[in-house]
Amino acid sequence: MHYVALFLLFLVRMFKEWRPAMNFNMSDPAVLIGMSVVGLLIVLAIVFAILRQRNSKTTEALRSRFGPEYDLALREYGSRRKAEAKLLERVNRVKQMEVRQLTLAERNRYLTDWESVQARFIDHPRGAVTEADEMMNSLLQSCGYPVGAFDQRASDISVHHARLVEPYRRANAITVRAGKNEATTEELRSAMILYRALFEELIQTKTDIAPTEISRPAAA
Repeated sequence: MHYVALFLLFLVRMFKEWRPAMNFNMSDPAVLIGMSVVGLLIVLAIVFAILRQRNSKTTEALRSRFGPEYDLALREYGSRRKAEAKLLERVNRVKQMEVRQLTLAERNRYLTDWESVQARFIDHPRGAVTEADEMMNSLLQSCGYPVGAFDQRASDISVHHARLVEPYRRANAITVRAGKNEATTEELRSAMILYRALFEELIQTKTDIAPTEISRPAAA
């Protein structure tokens, strides 16, 4: 709106300078056309300023909500307009879901299950990571996210948990490699830690198991 104000001020000053030297005939078609053009320019300037301000607010809001996911979308879609349209699609999609917090009973059940999975990691790291991935799917479903392909799940949770999407992708990639018996023991340990971060975020608590308890697994 700052630019619009400057433009209007410019027109006012020009009119004041021209008025003494010019005798306007308001019935002259040329004068009427000129005034119409000026009025149209003013309207267009105002519309442009409003749209620019609205787009700026949208960009700021999406950057704040999605963080690194915003930059990833820019690289993927090649333009700010396309990237922001896709991110807004995510927001609108999640708005249609009934995303909720877990009940106390559900939370306690998942905590117990997680402790069991994490304990099994020491002797069976590959199986434990696979179980952790399956538990994330179940947990997301319990929170109201629909069952679907991994990429869609990652897009859905990015709306409320953007900072954990990239770790979730890394953990899932390791799980896929583990299914082919291609992941190293250290990679499996990293995946378990990444899953735990997402798990804690979704149930909104810290697990009681210390990190050292999953730092020395047996060979897969």
